[in-house]
Amino acid sequence: MAFTVVIPARFASTRLPGKPLASIGDRPMLQHVWERAGASGAERVVIATDDVRIRDAAAEWGADVLLTRDDHPSGTDRLAEVAAELALDDDAIVVNVQGDEPLIPPAVIDQVAENLRQRLWASVATLCEPLGSREQLDNPNVVKVVVDGAGRALYFSRAPIPYLRDAKAAEGLTPWRRHIGLYAYRAGFLQRFVGWPVVPAEALEQLEQLRALYHGEAIHVADACRPVPGGVDTPEDLERLRAHWTKGRAG
Repeated sequence: MAFTVVIPARFASTRLPGKPLASIGDRPMLQHVWERAGASGAERVVIATDDVRIRDAAAEWGADVLLTRDDHPSGTDRLAEVAAELALDDDAIVVNVQGDEPLIPPAVIDQVAENLRQRLWASVATLCEPLGSREQLDNPNVVKVVVDGAGRALYFSRAPIPYLRDAKAAEGLTPWRRHIGLYAYRAGFLQRFVGWPVVPAEALEQLEQLRALYHGEAIHVADACRPVPGGVDTPEDLERLRAHWTKGRAG
């Protein structure tokens, strides 16, 4: 199955400047992500960045890099520029792999692309996993998703959805799912998406995918076939990952 992986990578980060080039073990975090993406079934892996430092570093390890505009409001807009630059057909599948996910399993990259390929009714495919605790359910940094019987997304929220009204009635049920920010898009959808203004629910929740739902686009959601470790958002995350890497190498 033909698909393209695009890895958006920004040098500027409020909480962790220079994050893509932060070292983990013997190489930069972004190189780890690129290698994981390269181990998937993608026919092409492209790093999309607005910073020459990232471009030059990635070129040194042999990556395919595109220097994009520096005024994109989101990673999706950067993907749309790359899809246009590569002249991808409207039906071409583009997988967005975040540049701060150095432990992402290649299998889930293949999974999300295949899920979209199989479902002509969907413009987007993404993944989720069961929530592990009530603490996660109540954490606004953990995005929750509710789907219908066909795996079509009904809503994404930082709030605890579905709401637990009666604990006894919920015994034996496991309806809560954490959204995993890995997406497969049809290239034509990307061009439509960037032409739409921000919608009210998106502005409130700060979740881009709500713009797609607002405009009637179908998003397919499935449980990930492998556990997907969290990415790197803070210096503490980076230190934990470095410790994980060191421990793994020692073992």
